[in-house]
Amino acid sequence: MATKEKELGTDDLKGLGGTTDLSPTPEPHHEINAWSGPGQAAFDFRSDVMTTPTKSMLTAIQNTTLFDDVFAEDPTTNSLESYLAEITEHEAAIFVLSGTMGNQIALRSHLVQPPYSVLCDHRAHILEWEAGGTASLCGALVKGVVPSNGVYLTLKDIEKSVTISDDIHSCPTRVISLENTLGGTIMPLEEVRAISGFARKHGIKLHMDGARIWEAVVAGAGSLTDFTKECDSVSLCFSKGLGAPVGSMLVGKKDFIKHARWVRKSIGGGLRQAGVLTAAARVAVDETFGKGPNGEGGLLRESHKTAKRIATLWEGLGGKLQQPTETNMVWLDLADAGVSAEEFQELGKEKGLKLYGGRLVVHYQIGNEAVDKLEETMKVVLENKGKGTIEVANKKRKIGEKDYGT
Repeated sequence: MATKEKELGTDDLKGLGGTTDLSPTPEPHHEINAWSGPGQAAFDFRSDVMTTPTKSMLTAIQNTTLFDDVFAEDPTTNSLESYLAEITEHEAAIFVLSGTMGNQIALRSHLVQPPYSVLCDHRAHILEWEAGGTASLCGALVKGVVPSNGVYLTLKDIEKSVTISDDIHSCPTRVISLENTLGGTIMPLEEVRAISGFARKHGIKLHMDGARIWEAVVAGAGSLTDFTKECDSVSLCFSKGLGAPVGSMLVGKKDFIKHARWVRKSIGGGLRQAGVLTAAARVAVDETFGKGPNGEGGLLRESHKTAKRIATLWEGLGGKLQQPTETNMVWLDLADAGVSAEEFQELGKEKGLKLYGGRLVVHYQIGNEAVDKLEETMKVVLENKGKGTIEVANKKRKIGEKDYGT
């Protein structure tokens, strides 16, 4: 259960190197985060990127090595890279600052001679949430495919959309990029294997945006190794559900990672004392995901239990879900409930919650207090369903604005 942090005084803040200006007084659940607890993250359902680092991560940072990673000399960073390569069954790994950087470095390293195109889900992070990086950094055509089952891409979807041709009018598919999980749903292992076999048969590289692959593993869809060994490259995020402050890992073959280091440097991603970041990331893997390829003993499982509890509460009150709750995301059907995303967000705000429309992203720092407040919010919505009696400040969504987060 999330616990309320103690109120910090001026001396506390001086000791933390922070400001001594304590005004205006924050709300209780928005108190200053000083590593003693999750702070406002415990009430934030917008995304699992809102997780905050822990005391054990701070301890690891205080005791880390401080060597230069551009020269590949930092033991803490090298150890984390070796460990991730081992548990994913890849030859090598490189630490990067973000999932976006990991994906873009991977694509830039795979795409060596134009013309080339990348095939992905139409909702994919590389297409919708990376500022057009694949186009600007790689000069690649990105083709988004709508899954025929409405949930995840299948081999049949790939076969219908892939370009395998010597016709000079075409832009051949050189990379297939999968995302697992995507929107909280799992791409089944058998489908990943089928697409992997197809890609290898046709000389197409297979990349996986595995920012949340940890979630699929903890849900029992397969081991980390089962998923990652099917791909030529995989990016894995430490700062979403795992709770590290910064960082992702890109894994692949030695020659691929050697080239990726070159690309990382070219876009300003070379790190000096990287141990400050990789020490916290290692704690995130060991404590939040768990030790071993199946997430044994990790805290991540709690977020799945909480997500299922929230889904059950919503349905028990008469609400409908947009899709089943497989991992840590709950998709409420707000349209059926007769409330807009903006109204729902405002109702949550009144309870001290941060919401992002009908997509609720649960992380391990969300506790019972937040769930209780969310239940109160859901009751207000569903008890007034069809009555038109909910009155909140309604911020109209701008044309083209997305109704979900990263």
